[in-house]
Amino acid sequence: MARRTKIIATIGPASDSEAMIKDLAEAGMDVARIGLAHGSLDEAIEKFRRVRRVEASLGRAIGTMIDLPGPKVRAGHMPEAGLPVEQNQIILLTPGNAPSTAKMINVDHEGLLVDLHVGDKVAFGDGLVVAQVIDRKADHLEARITHGGLLQGRPGVHIPSDRLRIPSPTPDDLRMLDAFIEEGVDMVALSFVRSAHDIRRIGVEPHPRGPLVIAKIETRAAVDNLDSIIEASGGVMIARGDLGAEMPIEELPHLQKRIIERCITLGRPAITATQMLESMVTAPSPTRAEASDIANAVFDGSSALMLSGESAVGHDPINAVATMARIAARADDEFDYDAWGGKVHKIASALQPHIDDTVTLSMTNAAWRAALEAGASAIICITGTGYTVRSIARFRPQAKILGFSTDPQTLRQLTLSWGATPMLLDVDPQADNAVRRAVETAREAGEIRRGDLVAVLSGSREYPGQATDSLRLIPIR
Repeated sequence: MARRTKIIATIGPASDSEAMIKDLAEAGMDVARIGLAHGSLDEAIEKFRRVRRVEASLGRAIGTMIDLPGPKVRAGHMPEAGLPVEQNQIILLTPGNAPSTAKMINVDHEGLLVDLHVGDKVAFGDGLVVAQVIDRKADHLEARITHGGLLQGRPGVHIPSDRLRIPSPTPDDLRMLDAFIEEGVDMVALSFVRSAHDIRRIGVEPHPRGPLVIAKIETRAAVDNLDSIIEASGGVMIARGDLGAEMPIEELPHLQKRIIERCITLGRPAITATQMLESMVTAPSPTRAEASDIANAVFDGSSALMLSGESAVGHDPINAVATMARIAARADDEFDYDAWGGKVHKIASALQPHIDDTVTLSMTNAAWRAALEAGASAIICITGTGYTVRSIARFRPQAKILGFSTDPQTLRQLTLSWGATPMLLDVDPQADNAVRRAVETAREAGEIRRGDLVAVLSGSREYPGQATDSLRLIPIR
């Protein structure tokens, strides 16, 4: 069985040439992520354009995702060689964005002295270094290092979310987003989401006319408001670095399972992110724990797995992507498809979807059951927005999911959907021969063959523009 779980790779200094982006795609990258917390907007746009050029050269959809910085608090630039800190060392923290030194770490947050209290733990760089505030002075805080390490670049500084009085998205987020909407970006990850209102404030058109909005779950408030955030977004990312700093660490694996299950049941892709192959930033192979972490994220139901520093600044980004692809593919082979589908069906049956969604949700439920009982080799979905594909993907069918659309943006957004192979439909979806052309195209591409039975989900010609309301089982002669 081909790999079904998708891979997001971050494009950075180690991987931002066209040749490297092409190699990443051939190694298994489905979506290219461009983080906007570092570098200039012009540099980020040029990365995006390189991805588009690679996509055209390969002739297949590659999704693009920008990750907005949000109200991220960062330390001032560390010395070029990095700043080593050791356990029990006392460090001074002061508000400002000047470069940090061995004597003083500047933190780009005006409210630092108010928002951090004596006794608070302060995590740097997703927990690479941890300190505890021990005293407050007039112009700085004193903190003792409880877990040492090397601080490099401009590491993030975690401030408890219930005290951080900065809205998300920020004005800078919206400015950068506007520039990428002009470029036609496919997905946007929104940082520091605390409520569904944050999602609505982003103000983009519904996908696929606008980007698929991904809510990053990294605050205690986001966990508390999970269902409303999922319903307002196009998908979620479990940002385990900041979330692990907000919540007790022993709760993190259980939160991951709960968030993924809820997200998939509601028909949204779920991304598991942060430190998945952290050792491969420098090492040629992962730790055994990292391999298990990837496999367990697949077993949890993740739609996609994300690489950050591993592909952005690592010594061998291609190897990192290829390694993740192998581990995920092997885990996909062992996934309990029948049990997952039954669990989602049970949970979904208790939901009360909006009337506009009821038909598609019911039809994809029927398609999953029909494909399972009839032994269909593929489920062909003819879709305008991608919703039909995301709805059938929540059941994790063993049959291939072939997502046909006439809209290139929809096809690129489907690169995030578990198990979905995006395919261009070359006729009007309402044309008499639309289903036949989809079947012919799938056969020409080698996705189905003579003797197969396929399920086809589409909208009926009698009610154009309405929900997916037609299911057929077609034997391939």
